[in-house]
Amino acid sequence: MRLRYLALVAAVLAMIPATSLAGGRSTAGLSFTNTPLQRPDGGSEPAITIGGGTMIVGSLSWQLFQTNLWKGTFGSTPTFQGPVDTGIEPGVGGGGDEDFDIGSNGTLHGTTLVFFFNPVSRIKQLGVSAIRCPSSDTSNCTRQIIDTTQADRQWIASDGSTVYISYHDSGSSTLIHVQRSDDDGVTWHKVGNPVVAQGSTTGDSTFNNDQGELQVDPTTGIVYTIYAAGQASIQKGTSANFNNVLVSRSLDKGRTWSAAVVFHAPLNTALNNVFPALAVDPMNGDLYAAWSDAHTVSVSKSIDHGQTWSVAKVVSASPATTAVFPAIDVRNGTIDLSYYGTTASSKDDPSAVWNVYLAQSTDAGATYGQTQVTTSPNHMGVICTQGTGCAPGTRNLLDLFEDAIDPVSGKVAIVYTNDLLTTDSSGNPLPQIELAQQN
Repeated sequence: MRLRYLALVAAVLAMIPATSLAGGRSTAGLSFTNTPLQRPDGGSEPAITIGGGTMIVGSLSWQLFQTNLWKGTFGSTPTFQGPVDTGIEPGVGGGGDEDFDIGSNGTLHGTTLVFFFNPVSRIKQLGVSAIRCPSSDTSNCTRQIIDTTQADRQWIASDGSTVYISYHDSGSSTLIHVQRSDDDGVTWHKVGNPVVAQGSTTGDSTFNNDQGELQVDPTTGIVYTIYAAGQASIQKGTSANFNNVLVSRSLDKGRTWSAAVVFHAPLNTALNNVFPALAVDPMNGDLYAAWSDAHTVSVSKSIDHGQTWSVAKVVSASPATTAVFPAIDVRNGTIDLSYYGTTASSKDDPSAVWNVYLAQSTDAGATYGQTQVTTSPNHMGVICTQGTGCAPGTRNLLDLFEDAIDPVSGKVAIVYTNDLLTTDSSGNPLPQIELAQQN
């Protein structure tokens, strides 16, 4: 009798899709509409923000030095608005990195990585832009450059008229710089560094970190930034396999910071595949941090404003055997954590077939269920996470994609890169971005 019962259970389980078993909760009922936002110049590394009834999608042009922008409402196909970071100054091109935020007052804030071209030596220097569009009116944006001394991977967040931009020092120390605006993005000034004056954390992180998202808690005004860091005297300057995830927080608008370790892995375990992701629940201030170890995507939660963190929970599952590029948003206890996943056992497998997956929790992170978002693959082959050290064709997705929850419907939109849709004039893949919206 017991054998017959076990056989029956096994048969029932065999009929349940594997995606329904992740985290003990089924989200098999989720469905998405996927819409390509194709451009003749291509696109990659997209960003998204939703607020005040407006959805903004950004994308780095694949062929031009510019960041392209789309605008719409959740559930619609957003309309192309043109480039947002061209014409800032003569000899300056945009489209290096991007991030956008719609503030609670309706202002659209953006930041992009810009290139300074020397017409003689053609040396490129990197700087950071600040873009401000009143009431999300993308036809009335102002643009300025707030740093010209070598920068990389910038992020933006706001709390009313107080706006923050963080970015790396890519020229020397990889310190994380933060600038604040107290007048809704009109003027900017530097504040404290989330890495310095942190004791051993400073030693671990200087010349030795990968910075992720910047967030502001609207319930407290606390500012957070997440980063992966290695171990001093062992990895510094020799390896970018950063085995610690940390979150620094500021209680005084960025002037001073304190750091906490979210997760520690064995030496040379890379938790930066690619940027660690961070989200704050605007309803209660709970924090969620996510990262990939090149095999699984994990998440940890803080209910005391970033001081302590829960035991990490793996949320990716078969058929996303290998999962990278975590992106996360949270609202009212619903966590939407998306990533690129493949059935292959390694991101370096040239035969890997990749899709976009979503791990969703509707009970404040107690359980998660996984859904495949795409109906056809968005990439074939290797996904390299080594930045400019990647071989041609292995970094078409660049280093980022994002998701965002619509405050009105509570549903999620995910914008990602697909390099299987179009080719350039030479027959090479011309990456495009796609927008997936929950039905």
